[in-house]
Amino acid sequence: MALNWKDRGRHSAISATVGALALVAAIPGCASSTDGEPPCFPPAYSLTPTTAAPGQSVTVAAPDADCNPRYGKNARIQVSVTDATGVEVVNTTAAMNDAGGFTYTFVVPARTAVGDAVVTAMPYNVDWCDDTGRNNRVAGAGDVRLERLSCAAPMTPLTVTR
Repeated sequence: MALNWKDRGRHSAISATVGALALVAAIPGCASSTDGEPPCFPPAYSLTPTTAAPGQSVTVAAPDADCNPRYGKNARIQVSVTDATGVEVVNTTAAMNDAGGFTYTFVVPARTAVGDAVVTAMPYNVDWCDDTGRNNRVAGAGDVRLERLSCAAPMTPLTVTR
């Protein structure tokens, strides 16, 4: 079956996303802590199921990290879902533990376009991966709002069906 120009672009975007996921999975860490601990990257997350129709539940979950990320007792994970047309259909935060573990379940919204969607889950309001080689999540941040400066955002594909 021949792909039209729109399908080729989508196919290229999906291929780029999968390539970025492989690259991110291979990176052991982007920032190191200020107290000499080794780098601590957020734990990988998974989706269950990876194919769903609008109205069905999908669970996004991650185990505790193997390192000490120190997210704190009020840590949050930001979960977003962008559908095949590029529309963000979910954008919320959920509880995450100090070690980065979390479980969040959402219902695929009725307005979600059929096709390949992308789910992202990142620690909320922390600069977990910057270019300075330091961990901006630790002491001294106070009430300063921290933003992610660089690194590929972790993305996991979700196939939306009818």
